[in-house]
Amino acid sequence: MSKLIILTAPSGAGKTTIVRYLLETMPEELAFSISATTRACRPNEVEGKDYYYIGVEQFQKLIEEDAFAEWEEVYPNQYYGTLHSEMNRIWQLGKHIVFDIDVKGAINLKKAYPDQSLAIFVKPPSKEALFERLRQRKTENEESLRKRLAKAEEELTFENKFDYILVNDVLEVALAEALQVVRQFTKS
Repeated sequence: MSKLIILTAPSGAGKTTIVRYLLETMPEELAFSISATTRACRPNEVEGKDYYYIGVEQFQKLIEEDAFAEWEEVYPNQYYGTLHSEMNRIWQLGKHIVFDIDVKGAINLKKAYPDQSLAIFVKPPSKEALFERLRQRKTENEESLRKRLAKAEEELTFENKFDYILVNDVLEVALAEALQVVRQFTKS
């Protein structure tokens, strides 16, 4: 049976770096679930690799058609979700699915697939470190950054809802720990 490896964290905690490492280290066993979103494509992103970019009306239509395993309106008219068709695509490859999703989406996936999922909360070493990482990214305007910081602060309160808390202080240590936990879970 294919399993779900769900990584979540506040923006800037390092979950995407950890997800990429897991996928590079275990390519025969793991495949990335590409989320759908209504947000604009960033300059370094690729349609169908980073996200499926969908208009708000189309996303809402897919919600009505029950096309999502989970979805969330993260900011007004900015939706993210996991399509059932994407999960089926990976299951047909015979691989375990790796998710890089927001906290509420992770909680919803864990509820939907409780017995076959491992939900990992990637935690920054401190709130201050997280806020500094977000500022250093320079991918946000001031208003967007303020929204992300407020959301990150709220998301940090959900860590106890997950199977495993991974503190990302020293990246090499966090990567090794993530790999060990995921290998153990996929073998069980």
